[in-house]
Formats: sequence, structure tokens, C-alpha cells
Amino acid sequence: MTQTAPPPVQRPPAAPSRRSADASAERSVRTLVSPLALARRRGKVAYWAVFALVTALFVFAFLFPVYWMVTGAMKPPEEVVRTPPTLVPEQWRVTGYTDAWDLMRLPTHLWNTVVQATGAWVLQIVFCTAAAYALSKLKPVFGTVILGGILATLMVPVQALVVPKYLTIADLPLIHVNLLNDPLAIWLPAVANAFNLYLLKRFFDQIPRDVLEAAEIDGAGRLRTLRSIVLPLSRPVLGVVSIFALVAVWQDFLWPLMVFSDTGKQPISVALVQLSQNVPLTVLIGAMVIASIPMVLMFLVFQRHIIAGISAGSTKG
Repeated sequence: MTQTAPPPVQRPPAAPSRRSADASAERSVRTLVSPLALARRRGKVAYWAVFALVTALFVFAFLFPVYWMVTGAMKPPEEVVRTPPTLVPEQWRVTGYTDAWDLMRLPTHLWNTVVQATGAWVLQIVFCTAAAYALSKLKPVFGTVILGGILATLMVPVQALVVPKYLTIADLPLIHVNLLNDPLAIWLPAVANAFNLYLLKRFFDQIPRDVLEAAEIDGAGRLRTLRSIVLPLSRPVLGVVSIFALVAVWQDFLWPLMVFSDTGKQPISVALVQLSQNVPLTVLIGAMVIASIPMVLMFLVFQRHIIAGISAGSTKG
């Protein structure tokens, strides 16, 4: 009787060694510093040292000008122009800020700027949002042609539009009204912002059609859908557009200089230049610090919307 040989014993495959796994991971990930180098103690120390150095350089580059401007208003006038300059004021004084507040009439000019920026922001949000919603979701006749004409205005230099805008504001067509020295001279040109309109349209294009169709099935009209569905989903991009609109009016200089000949109605950007010839340098620096505070506060308030606007386009289900 013949005996059959037992079947060969199959051994489980050997687990890959740690070195081979690290090598395969290093080959799959192509970065400036490989994961294998970061796993070592020397690599971690070098990485965090370089990271801390780069972070410190960026913090110094961005915050040192702010420190220099804030402390410059607290120095005596002769210390500001001293060579070599002093990093820390020898005598801390706040008269630069108090004199700037009183001599340069900052409350009046800041209020003028707030009125002009707020009106331009409100009108731009209303009309740009409505136009972007119509071009994106309502699909009007010749909508593509209209959008192309709007985007074509981005190719025209801003300086080339100054004279036509001034002639239009000085004698408004059809009704022949002079809008010089009037906030409407700032509000009306700010409404026609092709970049913000295109930004809103691109965001509205990414809203799923199923969401709007569900609102239509529930009986919501076009305006109700815009108010209850589209606008709540568009908070990130609306925050970004709001920042763009406010900053554009706040920092504009040439156009307010042309349309506001009345000193009492000029915004802060024009008033700082017009009134800087008869005041000490420390007072001017103090006025510049005070004028920049609203923009810094606005950034701190809306920084969450800025970060959210970078990844705008996702819809939560």
C-alpha cells in the first residue's frame, strides 16, 4: 500500500520590515523634507528650528511697521526725524493722537468715510447679488453676452474711466442733476463692480439645482428662494464681497479728491493729505494710526469669513 506524501506546509508571508516600509513611504511622498528624515530626532529639531525662524521673520516683517507707526506718534517731533532713529521713544507722549483728533477734525472725516463706505456697501450687496442671481439661476435671454460685456469692463484701466465718470456725476444724464459733494457720487459708481458680481455669480453657480427645485416645489417664489435659500448659503462669499467693497471705498483717494471740493465732506483718505501741510509729523502719524483702526477691527471681525471665502462653494446637506 503506497503512502502519499503530506502536503507542504504553507508559511504566511513575512511582514515587511520597518526599514522597507519607511523606504516605500519615502518613495510615495515627494516633499522637501521626507517623512523618514522627520522621524529622526535630528530631522525634527531642524524642521522646527527652520519653522520657528521663518515664522519669526514673517511676524517681524508684518508687525514692525505697525509698531513703528504707533510709537512714532508718541515721540517728540525732533526725535522722529533723528538719525539714527530710536526704536523705543525716550519720552512717551499721547499728544500726537489728541492733537490729531482735534486739529485735523478726524471725527468729521471719519464719519464722512463711514457714510460713504456703508452706502456703497449696501447698494453693492443689493444690486450685485440680484444681478449675479439673475445671471446664474434665472438664465435670462442673452445672459452670456451681458456677462461678457460686464467682464470686459475689467480690462479697461481705472484711470481711463475717471473723466467719463466725472462728467456723468457733474451732469447726470436725463435728469441733469449735479452730484458733486454728495455721497451719491461715491455710491453710484461703486455699484458697478464687475469683479464682485462675477465672484457672486461663480458662487451661485455651485449651489445645486436640486436645492432650488425643492424650494419651488414647496411654493417658494424667486425672491423667497433668494432670501431664504441662496443668501444663507452665501454667507462666506458675501463676507468676502463686503470686505472688498468697504476697503475699496475706505482707501480710495483719487475719485473722492475729484468729487469732494468741500473740505467738510471729504473722507479721511483725502483729508489726511489736504491737512498734512500745516501739522507736525507726529500729529500726522497719529492721524494715520487712528484712520487705520477701523480697517484693522473690520479684519478681526470678518477674518472667519475671509478664510471661509477661500473654500467657498461647498453646500452642507
